[in-house]
Amino acid sequence: LKMALPERAPNRERLMHGIIFGELKKLVDKTLGGNTWRELLRDAGLDTKIYMPIGEYPDTDAVAIISAASARTGKPVRIILEEFGEFVAPDLVALFRHMVPPEWRTLELLENTEDTIHRVVRLRNPSARPPRLRTERFGEEVVITYSSGRKLCGIAVGIVRGLARYYGEAVEVRELTCMLESATECTIRVRRTEGSSSRIRIKP
Repeated sequence: LKMALPERAPNRERLMHGIIFGELKKLVDKTLGGNTWRELLRDAGLDTKIYMPIGEYPDTDAVAIISAASARTGKPVRIILEEFGEFVAPDLVALFRHMVPPEWRTLELLENTEDTIHRVVRLRNPSARPPRLRTERFGEEVVITYSSGRKLCGIAVGIVRGLARYYGEAVEVRELTCMLESATECTIRVRRTEGSSSRIRIKP
């Protein structure tokens, strides 16, 4: 498993939407409770920061918070990224429900995310930087090619798992290439299988 967060390229600040920070706080509140969010901000050197849903903030803030959560819980960063992706998936479906036809399920949504949701996000907010996705559909499989300077592919894998759980489907996921292992892009194969709950299989 890939466990490290990528370092940001020097002199290139990438911004992340405040909604993502709000979802991260919701996950921390649900799983760790108490004042843990404020404690993580303090551990990350961000104790004076307040994240608003309509704002945009350096993605290095998210990296620092996730790293602090990893240090506090003992969980590898990769696992936290996947858990976050799975947690946020239903809320993302709800947020963009008006773009998602009711007949779509996991593979259909994955296949069309770039041309629907990501395209609209970029049109509405030119500074937005969602990952670039290319997809190919092969029957009950979708192969996703993920490209992002953030290299947060663990979130993408978690979102796949969260979507499958949301739709009550079973999927198998295999990472064929990964940017954290020096590949130029991440390639993720998702296969829909029989069953009523999602399961993940990650290539070692």
